[in-house]
Parts: sequence; structure tokens; C-alpha cells
Amino acid sequence: MLLKNYALALCLAAALCCARLAWALPADLVLAVAAGESDEQVAAVGKLVASGEPRVDVFFQALLEGSVQVADGRRVLIVSGEQAVDAATGEKLGALPGGLDDALVNNRLRGALATARSALKLSSPDPAARLAAVKTLEDGAGEEMLPLIDRAQEKEADPKIKGLLALVRAGVQLKNADASIRMKAVEALAQSDSPNTKTLLLGLLEKKGESYAEPDAAVRAEAQASLKAVQTRLTHAERLSQIFTGVSLGSILLLAALGLAITYGLMGVINMAHGELIMVGAYGTYLVQNLFRTQAPQLFDWYLLAAVPAAFFASALVGMALERSVIRFLYGRPLETLLATWGISLILIQTMRTLFGAQNVPVENPVWMSGGVELLANVVLPWNRVIIIGFAAAVLLLMWFLLARTRLGLFVRAVTQNRGMASCVGVPTARVDTLAFGLGSGIAGLAGCALSQIGNVGPDLGQTYIVDSFMVVVLGGVGQLAGSVYAALGLGMANKFIEAWSGAVLAKIAILTFIIIFIQKRPQGLFAVKGRMADA
Repeated sequence: MLLKNYALALCLAAALCCARLAWALPADLVLAVAAGESDEQVAAVGKLVASGEPRVDVFFQALLEGSVQVADGRRVLIVSGEQAVDAATGEKLGALPGGLDDALVNNRLRGALATARSALKLSSPDPAARLAAVKTLEDGAGEEMLPLIDRAQEKEADPKIKGLLALVRAGVQLKNADASIRMKAVEALAQSDSPNTKTLLLGLLEKKGESYAEPDAAVRAEAQASLKAVQTRLTHAERLSQIFTGVSLGSILLLAALGLAITYGLMGVINMAHGELIMVGAYGTYLVQNLFRTQAPQLFDWYLLAAVPAAFFASALVGMALERSVIRFLYGRPLETLLATWGISLILIQTMRTLFGAQNVPVENPVWMSGGVELLANVVLPWNRVIIIGFAAAVLLLMWFLLARTRLGLFVRAVTQNRGMASCVGVPTARVDTLAFGLGSGIAGLAGCALSQIGNVGPDLGQTYIVDSFMVVVLGGVGQLAGSVYAALGLGMANKFIEAWSGAVLAKIAILTFIIIFIQKRPQGLFAVKGRMADA
């Protein structure tokens, strides 16, 4: 029995010893990180990371939180309240010793610790965490991290992360003293599509006085070739990004202009309050969001399903009231209509300021509209804009179906082409005017709902898009749905490409100049109105 108890005691002692060894970190490196000079601290961080010890992250996190103190300049402690643990051995202290000084953590060390913690996450079971860690290492990995990177690359099953690890490894090897290793690293970097790689390669080709940063001519020549390949890939990615942002802007312009295309094309009404109808839809979305947040928080991520019809009907009712109370009495008097609707726009703006305040109000994206899809290293397509493009396409399809396949659409087209003849054959033109104006206003509300997902909502929201909406309608051809589509997408893409070349202000000026010249040469726009009254 005594022998059995003795064996049990030995096992417990061995277990405690192993537990302490599992924590143990090199005391000299721990002290160097906590109390050394700046260069010494950064070098020691890299050596601790290379050890691969998972408990290193606990020490690094304590440093970043300001919980590390040094006792008598020799022993590093992680302090929490009145308790302390030896950072190197993991030994718990009964009481805090005297002579404690805070560890020296400057900005340089903070950056090194952040990079080091990312390197430690390369072994995380979560692919998203590993991907984020690799991207962080693109800027700050040192040669001391190569063993950790190599181990992670061997174990990595995700081909995308594995490829990024190879590029990070190549970036680190550019500092190697062996020219052949640097040559292989440069060749590997030629496959990259990251802007950071371009910076690395440009650094090799820089001249410092009379000499190059890269002393080997063969490596410089290969770096030049790799730089050209990377630059070509980045240029293609930039063009792809510009096309996407152009289509995104075009879809927003299309939503803003579709309703105007109906009202302006049907009745010839220059509705200066159209932007404020967009604003009404945006505020309607804001109210529905708040209603879901307070009354049904568990369904908050689906509030847009209710906000879309709410925004449509809110703007449609305001538009129909506007048509029945003001515009109906001003048909055939464009100047009076313009002034009246401009005055109404000011009334709507002030009403929103009174109800909601002059400051912008935030509208939160649902979870399924957050984030984005990454096509290339420097091309990320935000989900909210991708969904807005799809939403604009769906609204356009419904508009086409309504105008081409329904009785209301038949009446609208008849009144648009020949109002007098349509009235003679029994079309209720006054009712069609009201319904068409309500339809156009409702679509403006849908534009406001979409705009609320990419920016804040404020009383001046509609003022940003009213001029662009008129430009789309006039360029595409008054009353022409297809023309509005081509004009919106064309103006959106042209604006983004010119903006990348000359800036936002000059891009607006260039587009406005083009439209003025185009309308002078072709007043009917891209698509001319067809019908008996087209030339009347």
C-alpha cells in the first residue's frame, strides 16, 4: 500500500512538472521583450514567435493590455489585481513583490506584437482567422518567423491561404543574403496580385546614391519582369473595380431616374420635388428599421422586406397627393409647374427637418448585406452594392412587365403617345395621370430605400440626385425606359472612369459638357419618342 501511494505521488509530481514546462518560456527573451531596448524587444518577439509555443500569445496579450510588470529589473510578471504570475515559468506568486515597474511598450513594439499575434493564429482551426493572419503578415513578417510560416504552409489545406503563405514567405526571403534565394523569391512574387508586392519589388529597384538596393543585376532584372507582371494584374483588377463601381452608380441613378422617366415622359411635368420623394422613401426605411428594432428585434435582419413596400407606398401617396392638389391645375404651364414643385421640395425638406432633426439619421445594414466578396487582393465587391444592382434590375423588370403586359401599362403608353386620342376612346386620362405619378413617385421611394443602405439619411438626400436624374432622362430620351437604362449605366461608368483620371469635380463637368453638346445635336436623346404626337 505504501509503495502504491509513493508511485501516485511521483505521478502527481511529474504531472505538475510537465504542466509548468508546458507554460515555460525562455526567461531571457521574456525579459528582453518587457525591459529591453527597442531593437532588442522586436528581435525577442520574433524569437518567441518562432518557438511555436501557444502560451506566447497570453504573454503578448498581457503586454498589449498593460498587465506586465518587471520586478527588480529581473523577473517579468503578469499582474491581475493583487495576484501575479511569472511570465516565463507560469508560477503563481502568493503576494506581489516590491520594486515593480511597468513594461516598456512603445508604438513599434505594439506593431511587432500585433504582427506576432497574427503569426500565431496561422494554426487556428478557423480558415477566416488564418486568412486574416496571413494578410496581416504581408506587411510585417520578419525572417525569424520563417519557421512558423513554413510549418503553417505544410499543414495548410486551403489552397488560397497556402498560396498567400508562399507569397509572404517570398517577401521575407527578399532580405536573405543569398542572391539565389532572393531570385527564387522574386520569381514567386510574380504570381501575386497584391499592391504590397508591387511596393516590395519597387524597393529592390531603388537607387541609394550610386548603388541599387538590390546589388545583384540578375535579381534586379527578374524583379523588373515580376513588377511588370504584377502591375498588369493590378491594372486589370483596377479596371474591374471601376466597372463594378460604375455599374453600381449606374444602378442607383437608374432607380432615381425611373420614376422621373414616367412622370416627365407621360405628362411633361418637370418635377423638382422628385428628389424629396426619394428622401421620403429613405425616411420610411428608417422608421421601419426602428420599428423592427423595438418591436421585433429577433427579426431585425429582415426589416428590409417590410421597408421596401413601406418606402414605395409612402412616396407614392405623397406623389399622388402632390399631383391631385397642385400639378393637375398646372398642366401645359411648365414654368409654373417647375416653380411650384420647387417650392414643394422646400416644404418637404423643412418638414423632415422638423420631424427628424437636421442631422443625418443612420440606417443599419442587415447582416446579410454586410461585408463583401473578394475577387482579387485589391478588388472587394461590397454585398450592399451587389444587392442594390440586383434590386435595380428587379425593379426594371417589374416596370417593363407593368408597362408592357398590364392594362394600366397600356393606358400609360396610350396617353404618352396621344393623349387626345386616348381620351376619345375612353381612357380615363385624369386617373391615369394620378396613378402614373404615384407609380413614378413610388419608384423614387424604392431608390430612397436603396440609398439608405449605402449612406446616412438626411433632409438633403434628394438634392444630390435630382440633377443626375434629369440628365439620365434627357440623355436617354423622354419617356423611353430603355434609353434611361443605357443612359444611367453609361453615365455611371463614364463618371467613375473619368473620376479616376481627373477627380470627381472635373468628371461632373466633363459629363455635363458632353450632355449639353449631345442634346444640341440630338434633342430627342438616345431613343426618340414614337407616336402620332411625337413631333407635335
